[in-house]
Amino acid sequence: MVRRGFLVAVAAVFAALLSVAAPPAARADDVVVFAAASLKDALDAINGDWQKASGKRATISYAASSALAKQIEAAAPADVFISADLDWMDYVAKKDLIVPASRHNLLGNVLVLIAPADSKAGDVDIKPDFPLTKLLGSGKLAMADPNAVPAGKYGKAALTKLGVWDAVSGSVAAAENVRACLLLVARGEAPYGIVYKTDAAIEPKVKIVGTFPADAVPPIIYPIAQIASSKNQDAAAFIAYLSSPDATREFEHYGFSVLK
Repeated sequence: MVRRGFLVAVAAVFAALLSVAAPPAARADDVVVFAAASLKDALDAINGDWQKASGKRATISYAASSALAKQIEAAAPADVFISADLDWMDYVAKKDLIVPASRHNLLGNVLVLIAPADSKAGDVDIKPDFPLTKLLGSGKLAMADPNAVPAGKYGKAALTKLGVWDAVSGSVAAAENVRACLLLVARGEAPYGIVYKTDAAIEPKVKIVGTFPADAVPPIIYPIAQIASSKNQDAAAFIAYLSSPDATREFEHYGFSVLK
């Protein structure tokens, strides 16, 4: 019954995320952007600024980078791709689906351990062999899918390097993307979760209880590129705007590091 209840909760979280991932209907001249789910709040704000400054509009679809890359491979109509890791950008690049000259590394992030804001969980010293299994007890560790989604892959790599992955892998609740993972913890369905610092910052129902050491996590890099099949003349302008001083301020406001 406990497992069934947990699965029902996971399904409810995924259903709630449908409204987050689904973009509004695109106009014919919109720049269609496929972006990692963790970018939603920052990119929505920047898109609003770009509309005011240029009179142009971007329609943004948010999901796991893995899902977006597969959609691009399947010829989904997109003009710009922003991945949360290098691997999925490399995936589409090797299939000649992006404009190589347009590709560059845009942002960085930090990986953190979170708990529900109203839980009694204290700060966790994340170091080799830290007692994550004991902390979880009979609960689940919420993570984005560690086999495909960047946030989950980063988390698995960090836990492996710290020597605790084998002990906790059977307790992982693998979510569709990092925002689904965030919701599992915010709803109290998982006592701990691994997300980006930027995700934790926008959700008042969670708290950060630990930050993963930089030397335990592969560099978290968000690359951006124009899709090779794009005919939209505004795609390059939108990409350029994301490196503007105004966009940089927004990204930094939401906790991202802007890569030069």
